[in-house]
Amino acid sequence: MNERQSVLIRVTGPDHPGITASLMAVLDQSGAGIDDIEQIVIRGQLTLGIAVDVPAGRDLLKDILLFGWDQGVEIDFEVIPSTPTAIEPGHVVTLLGPRLSPAELSEATQAIADAGANISRIIRLSRYPVMSYELLVHQGDEKQLRSSLLQVAADNPGLDVAIQREGLGRRAKRLVVLDVDSTLIQDEMIELLAAEAGRLDEVRRITTGAMAGDIEFEAALRSRLALLAGLDSAAIDRAWSNLRYTPGARTFVRTLGRLGYTVAIVSGGFTVFTDRLRDDLGIDQAFANELEIIDGRLTGEIVGPVVDRARKAELLREIATEAGIPLAQTVAVGDGANDLDMLSAAGLGIAFNAKPVVSEAADTTLSVPYLDAILFVLGIKREEVEAADATPDTDTA
Repeated sequence: MNERQSVLIRVTGPDHPGITASLMAVLDQSGAGIDDIEQIVIRGQLTLGIAVDVPAGRDLLKDILLFGWDQGVEIDFEVIPSTPTAIEPGHVVTLLGPRLSPAELSEATQAIADAGANISRIIRLSRYPVMSYELLVHQGDEKQLRSSLLQVAADNPGLDVAIQREGLGRRAKRLVVLDVDSTLIQDEMIELLAAEAGRLDEVRRITTGAMAGDIEFEAALRSRLALLAGLDSAAIDRAWSNLRYTPGARTFVRTLGRLGYTVAIVSGGFTVFTDRLRDDLGIDQAFANELEIIDGRLTGEIVGPVVDRARKAELLREIATEAGIPLAQTVAVGDGANDLDMLSAAGLGIAFNAKPVVSEAADTTLSVPYLDAILFVLGIKREEVEAADATPDTDTA
């Protein structure tokens, strides 16, 4: 019986074309079999690990060391168990922040270790507009992992931590539904109109209570609209000219479109704005409240049912059903109490610069002011986004 032994070969040094090809040729000549390969290049420096099985007594060392000398790289050997270690599906931890200091990374990785979990891989996702890293972790207690990492984020303002179960579900997201006010845009639509009517302070007080969940949404909406009764419809155009997109909004929507996602906006605001946003950004669907306008003036009422908290979740389900997308493959993004049901219904609910009541309930919380940072939570690298933007296609708005 021809016995074989398993060996882990580590190759480190300056990267250049042909290293892997030359190594494979050496292994082939020695009769080795490949069990596993991992490779990464950081700032031009190669780290390559290969688990091989070789016939017992075969002198692989001499050939590999000669290969290392010829290629200008260092070689390290280690005999390892012949049976691969079984790894159960784990979690993906995404760390985001303006800089991500060693202290922040130390606290986050220590929290992972304290939960009994082990990091098997770290990938940089972005340097801009924020630093972000994806950590694949295995084992450990899920509840403790979540609570410990969320505490680290709470203790470090500016550090965001997203925790998701690894698996096909995470990589199969196909629908993103966004709130609009203070999410897709930096403003509140009704406050843009209120500024035109000279009633901004009164409307803003009601808005604050509604977003925090202290005032029922429909009651707050009707109270604010009543203050706008008589405003001429030309004010809508003036308000639109003052609307500000959230930084990264165009990149976010454009990239999702290129990836084949369905993108929809569901808002407690007004169709006179969301229809324009849909057309300007190339969004697939838009839903909001319809203002009643008679003889060129707002009546202070809306036409049809109110798009409230329950209706937002209902619309998410309807959009997903129409597109043939399971709820597990949906993402919802919002910031206010009116978004809670929608965030809960989605496969992944993201609280974006949200009120405390929303942050506590969502799957993931982001406090960075860039909407395209959500791409990194979805595992999309900044370099991939930039490469796509450098090669414009004719199918994307």
